[in-house]
Amino acid sequence: MERLSPLDAAFLEIEDEDGNASLAIASLAVVEGPAPRQEDFVAAVVSRLPGIPRYHQKIRQVPFDLGPPGWVDDPAFEPAGHFGRIALPAPHDENALCELVALMMSERLERDRPLWEFWVIEGLPEGRWAILSKVHHALADGISATGLQTILFGDNPPKPVIQPAADDPGAVRMLLDAAGSLLANPFEQLGFLAKTLLHPRRVARQVSDTARGLTAMTTALLPVAPSSLSGPIGRDRRYSIAEVSLDDVKTAAKAFEVTVNDVLLAAVSGGFRELLLQRGEEPAADSVRSLVPVSVRTKSTVDNEVSLLLPLLPVDVADPAQRLIRVHHRLSSLKATKEADAGALLTASAGHQPFAPIAWAVRAAAHLPQRTIVTVTTNIPGPAKRCSVFGREIIAMYPYVPIALRLRTGVAMLSYAGRIHIGITSDADSVPDTAVLAKAIERDVLTLRDAAR
Repeated sequence: MERLSPLDAAFLEIEDEDGNASLAIASLAVVEGPAPRQEDFVAAVVSRLPGIPRYHQKIRQVPFDLGPPGWVDDPAFEPAGHFGRIALPAPHDENALCELVALMMSERLERDRPLWEFWVIEGLPEGRWAILSKVHHALADGISATGLQTILFGDNPPKPVIQPAADDPGAVRMLLDAAGSLLANPFEQLGFLAKTLLHPRRVARQVSDTARGLTAMTTALLPVAPSSLSGPIGRDRRYSIAEVSLDDVKTAAKAFEVTVNDVLLAAVSGGFRELLLQRGEEPAADSVRSLVPVSVRTKSTVDNEVSLLLPLLPVDVADPAQRLIRVHHRLSSLKATKEADAGALLTASAGHQPFAPIAWAVRAAAHLPQRTIVTVTTNIPGPAKRCSVFGREIIAMYPYVPIALRLRTGVAMLSYAGRIHIGITSDADSVPDTAVLAKAIERDVLTLRDAAR
């Protein structure tokens, strides 16, 4: 039985402890019409599932948290039960689509079966339709989820993956395996020590980089200035979308000698500044700290392979160009201090420790009123060329990122066919004004493009 990593398992633990969280990620693909028949859609996707074994596996918990959960084959797997079809309600516009997506993403995926769903949404303007692809964050991160879409809807069907059956071993066998792992843990530590003695210089460099990264992460744990952007959240969600030109972003990045990610994060900073001003609040220098996922992917896998940066967003800076320069310097500084490397090492080392204390710590942290992180901001590279499904062209692809633990907003950006599609998730009650954030992000990108020219 393949085990979940500590990071994968943490998404399950947080969802269990936060009754208002639904930790599924998603993409919303808008497709030219007409929509195919439901049986044809289901058959086409199901025919490709043998190329993704995880899609017919479910989670199996180890009793008493003596080991991390594992993936086992679902003997009652019924693919058709993971598909749905729904008509977009009146007035059949963008707002109606966003409200429907928010409603559907508020619902949790059922744990007693594979953690994914597909929904066909009919009745979009201009005869279009949409595919909502929903998958639990414990199964995939943003990059791997985008790769799954390519496999399921790409031109070339994947080759079936032949692997040993992941049968449910049962509670007794799982307890015995967990006990064996605990007994073997000291020998793993001895193995690590032996490697240290064999490669002292390399390990010394890693220790030095990790120490610098942990120092940077410690300073990022200071509470931010109180604002309406952070606080308890409810169960209902709000979803807004925006769109900017990738060429405009690249023009600004080239002129200011920064990265595409810098430009996008600067535009997001401008959006949060506008949101605070609209609410009559002061956008202080320490108002908004964002969790920025950083991919540490070294191979093609489905699971989560991310670390993080924790920059303060310069919402106090009024000029968009100066805001961009400030974002670039802050991200460059965090990268130089190896903050992401330290996060990746901590996550990796957790995989060699007893699981129970890690699970207990995550659950305890879920109940603490954290006041250090205000939002999550993620940028995901998507297909450079337009994709199609059933001979219909996918004209837009919007991402969805979940929120939890007093994070009232989340901003996900996905590049696709020369455009960057933006999905903003928020708590419906405390952040009803996400349209302000979306429009401000679009406006800031245009302003930076004009400044570059």
